[in-house]
Amino acid sequence: MAWLLVRTCFPKIALGKKFSYQSRAWSRGPLTAYMPEATAFPGPRNHQELYQLSVEQADIFWGALARSRLMWSNPFHSVSDCNFQQGKVSWFLGGQLNVAVNCLDRHVHKNPNKVALIWEKDEPGQEDQITYRELLELTCRLGNTLKHQGVKKGDRVTIYMPSCPMAVVSMLACARIGAIHTVVFAGFSSAALADRIQDAQSETVITVNQGLRGGKVVELKKTVDEAVKFCPTVKRVFVSKRTDEKVPMSDLDIPLEEEMMKENVTCQPATLESEDLLFLLYTSGSTGKPKGLIHSQAGYLLYAALTHKYVFDYNDGDIFGCVADIGWITGHSYVVYGPLCNGGTTILFESTPVYPNPGRYWETVERLKINQFYGAPTAIRLLLKYGDNWVKKYDRSSLKILGSVGEPINSEAWEWYFNVVGDRKCPVVDTWWQTETGGICIAPRPSNPEDEILPAMAMRPFFGIRPCLLDDKGNVLTQNDASGALCISQAWPGMARSIYNDHQRFVETYLMPYPGYFFTGDGVYRTSQGYYQLTGRLDDVINISGHRLGTAEIEDVVLKVSLEVLLHARKVFYHIIT
Repeated sequence: MAWLLVRTCFPKIALGKKFSYQSRAWSRGPLTAYMPEATAFPGPRNHQELYQLSVEQADIFWGALARSRLMWSNPFHSVSDCNFQQGKVSWFLGGQLNVAVNCLDRHVHKNPNKVALIWEKDEPGQEDQITYRELLELTCRLGNTLKHQGVKKGDRVTIYMPSCPMAVVSMLACARIGAIHTVVFAGFSSAALADRIQDAQSETVITVNQGLRGGKVVELKKTVDEAVKFCPTVKRVFVSKRTDEKVPMSDLDIPLEEEMMKENVTCQPATLESEDLLFLLYTSGSTGKPKGLIHSQAGYLLYAALTHKYVFDYNDGDIFGCVADIGWITGHSYVVYGPLCNGGTTILFESTPVYPNPGRYWETVERLKINQFYGAPTAIRLLLKYGDNWVKKYDRSSLKILGSVGEPINSEAWEWYFNVVGDRKCPVVDTWWQTETGGICIAPRPSNPEDEILPAMAMRPFFGIRPCLLDDKGNVLTQNDASGALCISQAWPGMARSIYNDHQRFVETYLMPYPGYFFTGDGVYRTSQGYYQLTGRLDDVINISGHRLGTAEIEDVVLKVSLEVLLHARKVFYHIIT
C-alpha cells in the first residue's frame, strides 16, 4: 500500500524559535487553582505529574472531573469499560444526564442574562447576541415542536444549515429530547446530502430558505428539495427563514418559526444514559462511503469542555472566537458544546475570511473583543498573501490565545500568525485532532507555565491521551527522533464509539490495523525532545483546508463526469457524420 512507503519517509522537522507563555490560571496560584479537582488526586505538583496521573490512573482522573464538571440526574457507578481488542469503549456507566441541561439550564440558574452566542452574520458589521435564557427558551420551543411533530428519543434528525443561531438551537433541541442530530455541512451537494440522510435513515430535516455566504445567496432549500426526492424515509422538512425571500413549499415542508411560536418555553429534558447517542457526524473514508461516526453523551461533552478550557486557557468572561462552520467537528466541539458546557460566550461566524475584504477576521476581533481566536491554516496562509496592513488596521489587543486547526500549519504561516496577528504577545496553539477523537488530542497547551512553545508543532498530548508510534511491522517505537504511524494506546472519553450501523467497519478501520491501539491514519515525527510533529495522512484520504475527502469519492465523481463527457462526445460525433 502506498501509505506504507510514505510512513518510512517522514522528514525530520527542524526545530525553530522557542516561546514561553504563562497560563493566567497558573500564574494566580498553585495547581489546585488551575484544576480544583487536583486536591483529590494523589500528589501531582505540576502539569507533567498531572498528565502522568491522567494516563496511569485514568479512572481516578476522569471520574473526578466527570463528577465535578457535569450535572448528573443519576451518578455513574463505573468510570470506564474499554478494550480496543474487543472493540469496546464505554465511559461513566450507569450515569444519566442531559447535554442540553449541562449547556443551558444550569447556567440560566446562575446567570440568565449572560451572552451565550454572538452571531457574526455574513453582512459586515452586523451581529446578534443571544443570552443563555433566550437560547434555552428557543431550544425548548423547538424541542416541543419536534415532539409534537412525532420526533422521538433515538430518532435521527438531519440539520442542513449555515452557522446561525437556529442551527445551534436545532442541535440543542435534539439533545434535549433525546433525538440524534446529524449536521451536514451546508456546502455539500444534494447527492452528498441525500447519501447522509439515507444512511442515517432520518425522518426529519431542518434547513433554511436560503443561506448567505461571502455576499452571495446560497439556495439551501433547493438543495434539500433535490435531496429528499431520493430519501423515502423523510416525513417532514422544517424550513427556517434566514432571508425574506419566499421559497416554494411542498407538503413535506413546515415553516419552523411559525410552529415554534405555538409552543411553550419550557420542555422537560429527556433522561439519557451516558452512552446513548448524542450525534452522528459523517467523515470521508478511503472506501468512498462516508462514515457516520457516533459520539455519545457524557464522554464527548466532558472532553469537549475540558479541552476548550485548558488548551485555550478559557476563563469566565472571555469571548471565544472559533470561525469554523458548525457542519464540521470543530464547530460541534468548539463553537457549540465545549464553550456552552463551560458557560462561555461563543462566536458563530457565518461569513468568509475575505468578505467584504481581507480584514474581516480582524475587524470582527476588534468589534467583538475576541480573546481566543481559532481558525484554519488555509485561511491564515490566504490572509498572509494580502500583507500586514489589513491586520494592523484593527485593534487586536483583546487577543490572548491564537489557535490553529484542521491541518499542520507551516512555519511561515505560524510566524506571521504569531508576529503580526498576535503582535508577539499571544501563544499559538497548533492543535491536532479528528472527527474520530471528539476533541483536541495534541497541542502545546496545557503544560507547565514556563514550558516552551515551538513554531508549527502540536507538541504535547492532552490529559488522558497516550500517543504511540508504530512501524510497518506493528512494533512500538519507544525512542525519540523517530517517525511512524500515530496511534493512541488507551481509550479516552471523547472518542467516537462506532460507525452508525457498521461497527465492524469501525473496528477494521481504527482498531484492527494495530491490534490493541487506536490507529489515527496520520503519520507523526517524535522529536529528540519528545514533542510530536504531525506529518500528514497515511491512507487514501486527502485533507483540504481541514476537510477530509476520500479519493474514492473523488474518483466516483471523475468517472461520472468522464462518462457524461464521453456520451456527449458520441452525440456530437453522430450529428457530424449524419
